[in-house]
Amino acid sequence: QVQLVESGGGLVQVGGSLRLSCAASGRTFSGSAIGWFRQAPGKEREGVQCIDSSGGTTNYVDSVKGRFTISRDNAKNTVYLQLSSLKPEDTAVYYCAARSYFCAGYSHFDYWGQGTQVTVSS
Repeated sequence: QVQLVESGGGLVQVGGSLRLSCAASGRTFSGSAIGWFRQAPGKEREGVQCIDSSGGTTNYVDSVKGRFTISRDNAKNTVYLQLSSLKPEDTAVYYCAARSYFCAGYSHFDYWGQGTQVTVSS
């Protein structure tokens, strides 16, 4: 069993930045891939970025390239998602999820956090 807790969301103006955190417990964190996903009102959940157990990253959506950065700190059992140059269309609930070793599509992740709200105001 894995427990994931997201934090760091909030209200920010266009062009602003936030750093989301995903704190994990309950299994070998270093052997896990952690993905960030988001869901806006009335839209399907979409992948944002993922980092695998070796530190390799996957970008799921072109719209965040160059603006979002995923990283991990195995000593703290935490994965971060740095959000920069935020746009109103980035407004969503952001979730982190875990699976073994490699990144994959969202249906292949086994454990999910409760989400943290990010709202970008114009």
